[in-house]
Amino acid sequence: MGGLAARLAGERYLGLNLDRGRHAAELKTVLGGIKGPLMKVAQLLATIPDALPKEYVQELVQLQANAPAMGWPFVRRRMAGELGADWQSRFRHFEKTAARAASLGQVHRATALDGTPLACKLQYPGMASAVEADLHQLKLAMSLYERYDRAVTTAEIHAEISDRLREELDYEREAAHMRLYGKILRGESGVAVPVPIPELSTGRLLSMTWLEGTPILDVAKAPLAERNEISLRMFRIWYVPFYFYGVIHGDPHLGNYTVAPDRTVNLLDFGCIRVFRASFVRGVIDLHHALQRGDRDLAVHAYESWGFGNLSREIIDVLNRWALFVYGPLLEDRTRLIQEKASGVYGAAVAESVHRDIRRLGGVRPPREFVFMDRAAIGLGSVFLHLKAEINWYRLFHELIDDFDETALAARQAAALTAAGVPVPSETSSAGQKDRRRPAGRRAGNRSPA
Repeated sequence: MGGLAARLAGERYLGLNLDRGRHAAELKTVLGGIKGPLMKVAQLLATIPDALPKEYVQELVQLQANAPAMGWPFVRRRMAGELGADWQSRFRHFEKTAARAASLGQVHRATALDGTPLACKLQYPGMASAVEADLHQLKLAMSLYERYDRAVTTAEIHAEISDRLREELDYEREAAHMRLYGKILRGESGVAVPVPIPELSTGRLLSMTWLEGTPILDVAKAPLAERNEISLRMFRIWYVPFYFYGVIHGDPHLGNYTVAPDRTVNLLDFGCIRVFRASFVRGVIDLHHALQRGDRDLAVHAYESWGFGNLSREIIDVLNRWALFVYGPLLEDRTRLIQEKASGVYGAAVAESVHRDIRRLGGVRPPREFVFMDRAAIGLGSVFLHLKAEINWYRLFHELIDDFDETALAARQAAALTAAGVPVPSETSSAGQKDRRRPAGRRAGNRSPA
């Protein structure tokens, strides 16, 4: 990694020639060999248009579904450790070569004894200790960065990332997430969720039904009507769970979904799922109304309901600038691109200006729930940028929020989590919530809650 960084620095600062294609390929190989959370950074960068030169995107995007895999001797030993020495007798067929490999594990195609096509996700050995080591290094890096740049206090961010990464190591929990999404999205057309196979799964092996499909970026070359259709489905896959159940998929990188020949969108990975308290979801809707109406008090209430504290008037103006960028497509009742400038560079420029002003004003402490909500919004937006979808995002959004009922969401969420076997996070329980509501006369809109 040091050698690769030195060569890139040589090009940037010394004017040396660099074969970017070869350098990007080497970087992919190194990151794929490292495995673990570090590889997820590359995955995230590859989803944002114009964040990296195209040579790097072409290589790093492969890390999301085609990273270097472990060999058959390793697989044979690991499978025996999970299912016993006679594990091969429990399958009609099990492919020796991995179909996909990613940061924490790799997937092998298999066939169940009854003929059902399967995907078997096998975790790499020693990942628990690797994740803890990476989290320790991340904490050190964050603390050092904070001394240099005090715009954002990172303690809650690190705590959130730590909890989600540890959860990703628990494949029994991921199976429960899969059951949860199967229930939530059952009535959605053009959406497929794998079904976990409990008798062929453990805490570090997850067997599920195989869903056939091609990478989402293949659709970028399709006619506009098809790109719009896929984008609409992607929007509902992410936001029906959030606005009706307070649940979001926190890892919208390009390897986590494929498109079937009939244009069904397959959602594949359920390791990083975030459950929110109902009042947080209400805060997201409140902020939309605040931006729409220019209601500063309602915006303050929304930020406070998320957990932001001690917000000055200037800080609120800066936060609203970022919010206007993220919410922008949802504020205009017309058909449009998700971002009119159609370039990730613009988003990076907005983020940099917001960061600079927050630093100048003394910094903020983002609540932990904000981390993956923001990541999901930006990551999903990058998919729509890639597809160049032209949709009335405002109407899509209002189809989900116009009848929002916080109490009903809390009840649906509790029932769905219990039925799927997903642990209920302590912060979503009613006993653990603070009542941050404004007096009845200050509510937004006529419905209760807004």
